[in-house]
Amino acid sequence: MATAKSENLDRSEELEATREAARAALENLIQAKEHFKKAAEAAGLDAKHEAQEKFHRGRDKAEAVGDQLSEAALNCVVDKPLTTLGIAFLGGFLIAQLMGRR
Repeated sequence: MATAKSENLDRSEELEATREAARAALENLIQAKEHFKKAAEAAGLDAKHEAQEKFHRGRDKAEAVGDQLSEAALNCVVDKPLTTLGIAFLGGFLIAQLMGRR
């Protein structure tokens, strides 16, 4: 009988130690989850910021190229008005021909 009681005490102590270990593991898991969540958010914010920077740089480059092309076209119109008029006429004629075939 004394042995059965001592076995029950040993088992309950072992069970309690297992429960404590499981609680500690769960707590560590929750902390790790929060850590990874914060790290993922930080990485996402970094990627978002980098994407925004690239977008703004690309937009600025496109605007600069657009300005250069616009200036070149204006210079062409001013320097060669007859050529510009001829190109406009041919473009209009081609569009009229394509639209008339429908």
